[in-house]
Amino acid sequence: MKEIKIDNRVIGKNEPAFVIAEVGQAHEGSLAIAHSFIDSAFESGADAIKFQTHIAKAESTLDEKFRKRFSTQDANRYEYWKRMEFTFNQWKELKEHADDKGIVFLSSAFSLEAFDILNELNIAAWKIGSGEFNSNLLIEKMVKSKKPILISTGMSYMNEIDEKVKYLNDKKCDYAIFQCTSQYPTKPENVGINFIPDFINKYNVPIGLSDHTGNIFSSLASISLGANLIEAHVTFNKKMFGPDASSSINFDQLKLLVEGKDEIFKFLSSKKSKDEITNKLIDMRSLFTKSLALKNDMKIGQVISRSSLVLKKPGTGIPIKNINDVIGRELIKDVSANRLLNWNDIKL
Repeated sequence: MKEIKIDNRVIGKNEPAFVIAEVGQAHEGSLAIAHSFIDSAFESGADAIKFQTHIAKAESTLDEKFRKRFSTQDANRYEYWKRMEFTFNQWKELKEHADDKGIVFLSSAFSLEAFDILNELNIAAWKIGSGEFNSNLLIEKMVKSKKPILISTGMSYMNEIDEKVKYLNDKKCDYAIFQCTSQYPTKPENVGINFIPDFINKYNVPIGLSDHTGNIFSSLASISLGANLIEAHVTFNKKMFGPDASSSINFDQLKLLVEGKDEIFKFLSSKKSKDEITNKLIDMRSLFTKSLALKNDMKIGQVISRSSLVLKKPGTGIPIKNINDVIGRELIKDVSANRLLNWNDIKL
């Protein structure tokens, strides 16, 4: 698999999954809340914090309808995007905050003007949202920047993905493909994590999941199937105002996701043989397994029969596999049922 680098983080087959905390519009246009998301994502262990850079005049019209009308605060979708805007200096402030924390700052560009803002901020990689998959002019500018491109495929047909991959390969561009379903929240049966290994085998580049289920299960399952990146929407509380709260995870869940992806990496990267592991458990094996013992006390000279034998702990005595070597043998001493039978108790 071809590796890519985002900032100083290597993303590929032999690396832990790269976790992106997606804020989206959960900041509700508040710069202060946006800063709070950076702190919380860092504290939860995410590799990156991602916003969305919207400029209403550059990307929307009054013809755009609400995907989900959640309040009367905004008269139309255009006004909503306007409320989500930050100035260049505000975006710079957010990026500097993330840089100070040591968490990668990302933001999706939804227009050429948004690209220019983010390009001037020198962000580490580009994210193409599912709705921008066919925004070729925007993608062309991203390709020319020579930075990695992360592409979501939430509303794309397979032939469109193939065409985009061919284009990016022709341009010798570093990129990653995200399986995504643009359903908020996404039902488990529609997540499509079966595409993770399919995409890995087909495209041989880092593959991710952009998740909208509102829990961490699909992300952990995807990592187990080989996903190299996870993008999950985050919120402070699922009851918060906004269109994406129900399809987001909170920061306790994000922390658990980060812990889980690190554990899964250890599971998958630690190649052991069964015998190697068992050799390290010899003492435990002796303690937990059983050996031959007498069912009742027996005297010297008595002959051992199958019915006089039982198995008892620990496994430090005569193993069950030697039972036929014991049956029919004469005892050369008195033997208690409260201890294991030993070879030196038997006339050989």
